[in-house]
Amino acid sequence: MRVSTGNEARAVSQKALRSKAMRSLQHRVKINWELYVILAIPLIWLLIFHYYPMYGVQIAFRRFSPLKGITGSPWVGLTNFIKFFKSYNFERVLRNTLSISLYDLVVGFPFPVILAILLNNCLKPRFKKFVQIITYMPYFISTVVMVGIIIQFLSPKVGVINYLITALGGTEIDFMGRPEYFRNIYVWTNIWQGTGWTAIIYLSALSSVDPGLHEAALVDGANRFQRMWYIDLPSILPTIAIMLTLRMGNIMNVGFEKVLLMQNDLNTGASEIISTYVYKAGPAAAAPDFSYAAAIGLFNSIINLVLIMIVNKINAKINETSLW
Repeated sequence: MRVSTGNEARAVSQKALRSKAMRSLQHRVKINWELYVILAIPLIWLLIFHYYPMYGVQIAFRRFSPLKGITGSPWVGLTNFIKFFKSYNFERVLRNTLSISLYDLVVGFPFPVILAILLNNCLKPRFKKFVQIITYMPYFISTVVMVGIIIQFLSPKVGVINYLITALGGTEIDFMGRPEYFRNIYVWTNIWQGTGWTAIIYLSALSSVDPGLHEAALVDGANRFQRMWYIDLPSILPTIAIMLTLRMGNIMNVGFEKVLLMQNDLNTGASEIISTYVYKAGPAAAAPDFSYAAAIGLFNSIINLVLIMIVNKINAKINETSLW
């Protein structure tokens, strides 16, 4: 009679455990199948629209021809990337993209935090709700309507801003035709449109602050500003860190629709960014070079990925807060 060895016994034990786990999983699926169906819908959507398109990334490494298809097009390696790096447009679009995005980040990021802290400490509920409504409303304006408002307000002939300038004795300014004004117009209208909506996230984080901290600070004689600085702000630092990480992950993704609609022949020197350059090199070109456009888009995505990983790592070490 053959005696089982220790390895065989362990293998049998592991097989039994796997079989038990499988039966347990089947039992849970059978009982909660409705929940798994609901979960499957967004999962399938994610796979179809976000993961399956990654198959087309190889277009960036080929000389793509719609007639030959992706796999039938010849492989050219890094040729498309090198072509972009050597292009006279490379420095310009990269500089414009970074300058607009960093300007928007540095100037615009603190505004929602400040607004949320001030609203959280507002003692008049009616005034607080009024300010919230006024600051939230611009977010729901579509990009097309938003750009139309900007153009009308800044028009050199019928714009309100130029009307005030001329009424005060100045001369009309073609704001949309002057490249030096483009970044300021884009960033400050972004701040006006998005500050109230982003502040909701910080208001939600502030609602979890223990009221006992404020009561203890009042007993110790802390004024309102000190309580905001030493209690409210530190309490939402993890949320600020997460939001900053997400913003850094989109540092190369300046709003394509808004920039494209605001762009004209006079301000192209300051408004041509990577996303609009990809659009003009690909779908909008008379002779579309899809491989070249895909290579630029992939380069943009890689930079975003590297940035979000670096900032997430820094946040994990400094604040012990990270996305993963």
